[in-house]
Amino acid sequence: MPHLVLASASPRRLDLLNGLKLDFEVIASNVDETIHDGAHPRQTVLELAERKARFVADNIMNHNDGCVVLGADTIVVIDKEILGKPDNEEHAREMLAKLSGREHEVYTGVALICLPSNKVLSDAVKSKVRFKQLDKREIDALIASGETMDKAGAYALQGMAAAFVERIDGCVTNIIGLPLTTTTNLLRQAGIPVFDLT
Repeated sequence: MPHLVLASASPRRLDLLNGLKLDFEVIASNVDETIHDGAHPRQTVLELAERKARFVADNIMNHNDGCVVLGADTIVVIDKEILGKPDNEEHAREMLAKLSGREHEVYTGVALICLPSNKVLSDAVKSKVRFKQLDKREIDALIASGETMDKAGAYALQGMAAAFVERIDGCVTNIIGLPLTTTTNLLRQAGIPVFDLT
């Protein structure tokens, strides 16, 4: 069985992957996550996920016995504008004001690089989330919590912002940062057994 590596330091992705009861190693990627204006959301997350996986794959020295590197990237989209991670608290405030009382989309791209063949398996998932109308007190409290700064769209579904969500259409784990149904399918294609008790 190939050795699995998660190319992310995200505690959300770590927790979600742990939920599949797999043995894996964590090696954080360090890549430019700049998003260009006019980029297509699905293509953006696929490219960033593969870039993250490639960074780690290129720095793994001993992979002749087989290794699968998993990279993922999540973005929030509203009015065709891609919201990545906020630059500062004021930027986070602007993002939350845009999401207030409206529906937005969340995209996550998942990319696996299989070593030593360098075969790439990837897919992207889209979910829709509707926020209730937020007042200044709620936005201030979320920003003060510290939850906004390293999250796409300046919020985490598994945190305080869960109280803002009126409706979800699609995969919940996608919104948290790793769509588990899609990830499981890709891992199986890469030769990593999931839920295999034999």
